[in-house]
Amino acid sequence: MFISFEGIDGCGKSTQARLLADALRAEGREVVLTREPGGSPGAEEIRRLLVEGAGERWSAETECLLFTAARRDHLERTIRPALDAGKTVITDRFADSTRVYQGAARGDLREIVDQLHNLMIGIEPTRTFVIDVPLSDAAKRLLQRASSAFAAAASAAAAAAAAAESVAEAAEFAASAAGHAAESARYAEMAKVELEDRFESLGAQFQKLLQSGFRALADENPERITLIDGRGGEGDVAARIRAAL
Repeated sequence: MFISFEGIDGCGKSTQARLLADALRAEGREVVLTREPGGSPGAEEIRRLLVEGAGERWSAETECLLFTAARRDHLERTIRPALDAGKTVITDRFADSTRVYQGAARGDLREIVDQLHNLMIGIEPTRTFVIDVPLSDAAKRLLQRASSAFAAAASAAAAAAAAAESVAEAAEFAASAAGHAAESARYAEMAKVELEDRFESLGAQFQKLLQSGFRALADENPERITLIDGRGGEGDVAARIRAAL
């Protein structure tokens, strides 16, 4: 079985993909949990091209090609071998994300996206779960994620500084570690600020467009795609997914 999780950033899909993988493994199934963009060595290299640097560095057309190249490597190296071995594959994002983000939200490229998919990928998940949440909930989760990253980086900086004080013979090393940790903390704080502005900078209308795109895909493919109410606790959402599986 091939299962994908979709939705806007902050909807909780990554958490639910992991919870479902854990539950199926507990039942004795062999599960491969993966993600996009990425999921294989080559695809991870392409992922860095996509997620690092300025957000507008690539045109929507170029993004379509990069995502398709990454997905092809992911399919060849990870997904297809696992399915052929009888394993269950669960992926955090697949082609539906490209259909929404590049095919609709970043340009009227849906036809191109579908042509590339049919030519180079040629496979759809058995089941797709779109985690549907209010935009305010998604924004709150993104901020919580950034705050957690900042707290972890700050803790590492403090620990490194303490080590520098208590271990004289390792002072130079500890100072270097403290410097790296402090730098990580600064980057984490910058990420937090960026996330705080993300929904505003992209625009509420853009976020609504993404959400509408995923809902429209569910309407187009009711036999494959199921909308899951993402409100409530993680366990509540997981129970809804298991009931729909």
